[in-house]
Amino acid sequence: MNINEEKDTRPIMVSIRCTAYNHEKYIRDALEGFVMQKTNFRFEAIVHDDASTDGTAAIIREYAEKYPDIIKPIFEKENQYSKHDGSLGRIMNEACVGKYIAMCEGDDYWTDPYKLQKQVDILEKYKDVIVCCHLYQEYYEDIKSYTSVQPILSDKFCFFDLKYYVSKEKWITQPLTCMYRNDKNVINHYLKYINSKDLSLFFCLLKNGNGYLLHRNMAIYRKHSGGVWTGTSEKGRIMSDYRCIKGIYDIERDDYSAELLLNQFKKSTPVLFYLKNIKKLRPYTNIIIEKYGISYFIKVIIIKTYCSIRKEASHIVKSYIKR
Repeated sequence: MNINEEKDTRPIMVSIRCTAYNHEKYIRDALEGFVMQKTNFRFEAIVHDDASTDGTAAIIREYAEKYPDIIKPIFEKENQYSKHDGSLGRIMNEACVGKYIAMCEGDDYWTDPYKLQKQVDILEKYKDVIVCCHLYQEYYEDIKSYTSVQPILSDKFCFFDLKYYVSKEKWITQPLTCMYRNDKNVINHYLKYINSKDLSLFFCLLKNGNGYLLHRNMAIYRKHSGGVWTGTSEKGRIMSDYRCIKGIYDIERDDYSAELLLNQFKKSTPVLFYLKNIKKLRPYTNIIIEKYGISYFIKVIIIKTYCSIRKEASHIVKSYIKR
């Protein structure tokens, strides 16, 4: 970004939303990705340190002093994320005043200096698009390896909607690639969801507009043992998703939220996991039964069991052949 001698008084076009906690090893990459952006508009980065116990806050202060027109820090004395009461979301939503919001957590980073410009151009051009995202790579910190993530949209298609998102029951992308319209009515509705997370935000956004996927790799999603999601057990991830989706369903009570819950059971819940956690899953499976009927639910279990047995048998055969 070009720094003029006179203070830039234009309205903020983009607010970058960055949350960090004990990201001392990674936060410089994220901050460098922000300050290297080349745009024809004004932007800011709201960098929230959630009471880190390492040197994260000191690095953020360093960048805030060097780039005061871009880096706008928030330093907490008490961890907000652990409260699970929506306080972190409310703090960030109040701080972000731009027409558009771009997301990037403190342990991820952007690689393209024109990322913000390209996404703003799309959102300015297509008024029915509420969220614009792009391709990214995953970096596995423990083994020092990069992997390109295959999009669920082919390069012939760019637009997607809530129906497509729910039916695929896959991540379109990761939050670090997303830019969305800062519509306070939409954001306030999103904040009503209990146990909300990225999945909830995508659902709420796509209820109010279309999505657009830029077929260009412009970011790195870092996977490491210290990550909140990466470091969570399989059981923890599955149950977290169930709580999140139920939070959506409790507010929406529509076919899309019901289908999202059904797909979580059909595609993301192993049979053995279900059998071991029947009681814990009952609040969620009861909704599926109420919506689709007990016969359909039993049919899904039978199909899942058959597919599981077939998959296991295939592994046994392959292992035998290799001997």
